[in-house]
Amino acid sequence: MEAKALLKHVRISPRKVRLVVDLIRGQNAEAAMNILRFSPQHAARVVSKILKSAVANAVVKEMGDVDDLWVTRAFVDGGPTLKRIQPGPMGRAKPIRKHSSHITLVLSNDEVAAPSKKRKSA
Repeated sequence: MEAKALLKHVRISPRKVRLVVDLIRGQNAEAAMNILRFSPQHAARVVSKILKSAVANAVVKEMGDVDDLWVTRAFVDGGPTLKRIQPGPMGRAKPIRKHSSHITLVLSNDEVAAPSKKRKSA
């Protein structure tokens, strides 16, 4: 079984959130929470809230012991971009893009095997 948690329209750039999400992908849920607790990035707080929500969803689904949950899939998609304009020199306008992101975490009972990287032989 899987437990899923989504958070949409987070006002953090997807590039910044992906750095944090890559740290916890494939980890045990408890280990992932410890990693996020001691990460200095602001996105770590947001991702830890989503992880807690996914664990709560797993408890509601009665997926078994919480210690046996693993982060099987974690990905970040780009959300809508707010476009603003700031005055520039000589009457010009400079664009400002405020990015947002959609974060998805999926927990399951099965430990994730590390994907093997296949190399092409020349």
